[in-house]
Amino acid sequence: MLVLTGVMWFSSTSTTGAPQAAPGEPAETTEDVALAGLPESTTHDTIEAAPTDTARQQTTDGTVVHPPEMTPIFDAPDGTPIAKIGPEQLGDTWLPVIATRDGWSQVLLPSKPNGSTGWVLNADVVRDSTPYLIRVHLGARTIELVRDGQSLGEWPIGIGKNETPTPAGRTFLLGSFTDPDQEFSPVILPLGAHSDTLDSFGGGPGTVAIHTWPTSSVFGTRSSHGCIQVPEDALNHLTEVPLGTLVLVDQH
Repeated sequence: MLVLTGVMWFSSTSTTGAPQAAPGEPAETTEDVALAGLPESTTHDTIEAAPTDTARQQTTDGTVVHPPEMTPIFDAPDGTPIAKIGPEQLGDTWLPVIATRDGWSQVLLPSKPNGSTGWVLNADVVRDSTPYLIRVHLGARTIELVRDGQSLGEWPIGIGKNETPTPAGRTFLLGSFTDPDQEFSPVILPLGAHSDTLDSFGGGPGTVAIHTWPTSSVFGTRSSHGCIQVPEDALNHLTEVPLGTLVLVDQH
């Protein structure tokens, strides 16, 4: 399980190319929304009013969005504001789009509970796209990296123990950071998912992450507190993947 204390946070630059404005958007804004009273959606927070993702194994077209400033999140298009989200999390904030409607985008959120979503106005965010998809197969205990529909590689992994299982569902690559206080992984890749059994771990909020491990004996086993332990070669490939990339965790 990821510990989010005593680490070096840095802003990771998207590698998906120059951001593009969404074409044909209605000239709506959310400037009048009072942000001060809204809870912030981060990996440390819970947004109880967030709609639940109802298609938790469905792929997307790769569209991701970035809020360039603190931005309101709604429970539906033209709905009620339920939270706000800022331009940085563990790196720049990039959220995968799972649905669109009339100038609005439904995105996955980094906050608890797992499967939390919200709607943002397209005029409030920068749009981009990622050609990548990360698939985690808990049954086979493998991780697969896909680009433009083609597999780039598949590696054995360590997953959560029975009492601290790795949560299945649709999540995303939330950030990338180094932590000089640990030696088990040169880079840690937190996801927008949390342990279903641990409210906190090591001072952090129970965020699930992808990272390496010093011994290969963990691969193919239930060995973690919920994190996904990968070989060094897999991590080298995954660190090239842009933030916001969809991660599908299934039981296959």
